[in-house]
Amino acid sequence: MRKWLARFVALGVAVLVAGQGTTAALAQEPAAGKKIFRVGATQSMDSMNPFLAVRLVSTSIHRWMYGFLTVPDPKTLAPSPDLAESWTTSEDGLTWTFKIRQAKWSDGQPITADDAAWTFNKMMTDEAAKTANGPAVENFETVTANGQDLVIKLKAPQASMLENPVPIMPKHAWESVTDMANYDSEKYPSVSSGPYIAVEHKKDQYVKLQANPNYWRGKPKIDELQVIFYDNPQAAIAGLKKGDIDLLGRMSPQEFEAIQNDPNIEAWNTQGRRAAYLQVNHGATTTDDKAVGDGHPALKDVKVRQAVHYAIDKQKLVDEVQNGLAKPADGSIVPPMYKDWFWEATGEEKVTYDPAKANQILDDAGYKKGSDGVRTMPDGKRKLEFRFTIHTDTPVEDKLAEYLTAFLKEVGITVTTVKLDSSKFTEETGTTGNFDIAISGWSVNPDPEEVLATHLCSRRPAPNGEGGGTESFFCDDTFEKLYQDQLKELDRPKRVELIKQMQERLYTQAPIIAIYYTNDLEGYRKDRVTSITPIPEDKGLLYGGSGYWPFYTVDVKAAAAAGASGESGSNTGLIAGIVGVVVVLGLGAFFLTRRRKSTADERE
Repeated sequence: MRKWLARFVALGVAVLVAGQGTTAALAQEPAAGKKIFRVGATQSMDSMNPFLAVRLVSTSIHRWMYGFLTVPDPKTLAPSPDLAESWTTSEDGLTWTFKIRQAKWSDGQPITADDAAWTFNKMMTDEAAKTANGPAVENFETVTANGQDLVIKLKAPQASMLENPVPIMPKHAWESVTDMANYDSEKYPSVSSGPYIAVEHKKDQYVKLQANPNYWRGKPKIDELQVIFYDNPQAAIAGLKKGDIDLLGRMSPQEFEAIQNDPNIEAWNTQGRRAAYLQVNHGATTTDDKAVGDGHPALKDVKVRQAVHYAIDKQKLVDEVQNGLAKPADGSIVPPMYKDWFWEATGEEKVTYDPAKANQILDDAGYKKGSDGVRTMPDGKRKLEFRFTIHTDTPVEDKLAEYLTAFLKEVGITVTTVKLDSSKFTEETGTTGNFDIAISGWSVNPDPEEVLATHLCSRRPAPNGEGGGTESFFCDDTFEKLYQDQLKELDRPKRVELIKQMQERLYTQAPIIAIYYTNDLEGYRKDRVTSITPIPEDKGLLYGGSGYWPFYTVDVKAAAAAGASGESGSNTGLIAGIVGVVVVLGLGAFFLTRRRKSTADERE
């Protein structure tokens, strides 16, 4: 999630790609001996400007291009040095001093603390520059530079300071930008400090990056990294099987099974960093506590939400919706791959599949069944008929809706499915509150603070419908206090305990109901890729990971000479899925609900 993820920006411009699956070859052939690594993606870049980009593919590419103060350690995922080679903290936790390493930008200019100070100050003073990562600087009082020392003074202690998701930008290449909101940053080659330099981008087709010879860790093993955009997952799977691309991530279980028996593909199946959950409209309100939306009043009752939880057979969802490639969620929204932070319910607190108990809870609370088997509100005036909101054109969610409908029918609740495009889905579940239950999910970073912060009172939309970035419209005094306590707790074990208590609160109050933790499903051409290191290195992730390590360590076979009988897929970037129609929806909301935009991106 870069999340602050990362990026919790806003309602998001939703770009829906509706193509016909046609393809076109890129013009040039690779020079003999050149090492090119091609990654497939079914989501195209929203911007080459890191201040604006919020899509997962965009933030991944920028992670390969730019340095940060710290990066996740490839073995432990703990914060480790990047452009900041060391740091110190004042006794009161309000002043952080980062020593910026002696290194060079890709154009040969030295990297200084002034570059980092300019980056953060730009975000603190330019509204457009906050689009992607604005929350990351909300607690900054001042940022100054003195030689290679970067000094950040905070308004309040912040335990997650070493998880800052902001890429440091070259001041000399960016300070002339006067209209950040409309700057696409498509000047090539880019001025970069990370492993790669962007050299070419064709919208909705591909991005090309070349190895950065000035990268402080040393030049990558490959010469060129290409990201090829496909208009649908089926075309991307076909491209991987044909050898037009070398790696594809973020597969659904059905897509993953299509490549499992291919002798040329390494099927990569490991624990993921995503949680899937139900968002429950327990009474949506704005930051001034005014009710919004048309959520069913029964869901305001925590007993009803708990009954819904008991009615769901999570193991069956894993087995039959996720084809066994997930883990049932008996905890909150932090997946088990983060062993330190992961919390799981035990004892009487643990909610298991128990429709009899769900029925008993509803009976005891006065929700009686009518002659048609459907329950009504205690006053008898309204039936328990809930809408389940999902995205259009998502077979997995369609299947999930079928099961949820059957589960809740067993306890006297009727469910109808509502399908919305991404833009409308984000609007109704994050701003207007026009839903009952909705599917949701999150890619969690090594520090889960920000995914939990999406359930704060302040993340609800403002009275005018702007801002926010809520995942649940949750506003709970106990949860708020725990969040503030963990924010200033610099003792890690104590902070871990507080964050687990936050997860427990979400679990018992059920504004969201975690259903499963999806596996990370990827595949790469083992006839092309000679080595690649996941993150974390022990059974970790590739494209789906939270750092650049796999793409820095990757090595591939060199291209054969033109006309030679090289192995499958030896041509350059080869085949990009060409987008037939691009429909941009919700442009007027582009700068609204800053945090929500990226959240939606991480989910989709």
